[in-house]
Amino acid sequence: MLIETIRLALSAIRRNALRSFLTILGVIIGVAAVVAMVTIGNGATARINAEIDALGSNVLFARPGQLKPGASSADAAAFALDDVAALAAGVPVLDAIAPVSQATARVVAGGQSRITAIIGTTGDFLVAQDWPIAAGRGFSASEGRAGRAACLLGDTVADALFGGGDALGRSVRIGSVSCTVIGLLAEKGESTSGADRDDLVVIPIRAFQRRIAGNTEVGTLLMRAAEGIDTARVEADIAAVLRERRGIGAGRESDFTVGRLAQIVEAGAATSAILTGLLAAVAAVSLLVGGIGIMNIMLVSVTERTREIGIRLAVGAREGQVLLQFLVEAVVLSVLGGGIGIVLGLGIARAVSAALDLGFAIDAGLIGGAFVFSAAVGIVFGYLPARRAARLDPVEALRHP
Repeated sequence: MLIETIRLALSAIRRNALRSFLTILGVIIGVAAVVAMVTIGNGATARINAEIDALGSNVLFARPGQLKPGASSADAAAFALDDVAALAAGVPVLDAIAPVSQATARVVAGGQSRITAIIGTTGDFLVAQDWPIAAGRGFSASEGRAGRAACLLGDTVADALFGGGDALGRSVRIGSVSCTVIGLLAEKGESTSGADRDDLVVIPIRAFQRRIAGNTEVGTLLMRAAEGIDTARVEADIAAVLRERRGIGAGRESDFTVGRLAQIVEAGAATSAILTGLLAAVAAVSLLVGGIGIMNIMLVSVTERTREIGIRLAVGAREGQVLLQFLVEAVVLSVLGGGIGIVLGLGIARAVSAALDLGFAIDAGLIGGAFVFSAAVGIVFGYLPARRAARLDPVEALRHP
């Protein structure tokens, strides 16, 4: 009985193939948009989680100013190198404390040049970031103290300046400062925001301050706590040391921010999840439009097939059988649109994930939910036309031209 009903529904759909396709177009677009958005969002979330794991939950930072809406850091004093020694003495659970200052400058080597980020820091920068050196070595203690013009190149800069050739021992010019390449950093790739983390040159902070920045300011303190230590307690200890160093009395708000580096990424992840949900909700409106389209075309179909319905009722068909026939036809239309939408959505998600270098994983629950939701759209919006067909008076239906 049910198989025959489905066969009749497919036959009716084939008779009006173009009209049927236009009817389910709203369902196709809605399902495709939802599947694509959720799949892309899942890929972005997986990438963000991987970056959080790579950063480590025990990596902390301190920056002048308050990182909150409406707060200004313009009047907050920068840190100094003496703050590093104070933190080392006051917070002994910190395995690495790296002062970091940054500028943008043109780097030149031979006939090649590139505008890139210049990072002034110490050897603890690589420890805090868990960033290995692919070739060469890091800064020696004497190079750090003397502010020697030595540098480490990120993979992007090394490739741009030397085209994959041996850069160790070569000289590069940063603005008007010449420095010797002593090491090449391992490739890190892009961050979740799309920034190239390998597009940088690292030099000793004293050399940066004297020869590039022209001041002794430190923009950021990057720290790594020992494994297994409660980072909330470490944050409080860091804040206490810095408040004392900056002469901030009890009851006054700090003019700096201390937090985990992963918190910045987590905040971006939360924003991304909210946007994905909102876009998916907007896309789901297309399913409502598609359902209305199905109801409309099924009402037209009932009108066109009034005589056929009258003949079925006259030869003994029950109201329930007629209702089931039209209801199944609506569900088949909706599920067909859902199936096409799922395939289209996965294709879009695959292309976007490949373009943005995101993870791609088929969510079986999402696909199952899309099918169930498509069927539900067919039932909800197909019931009224099916009920109208089942309640036709056979005599009046047979008189219909």
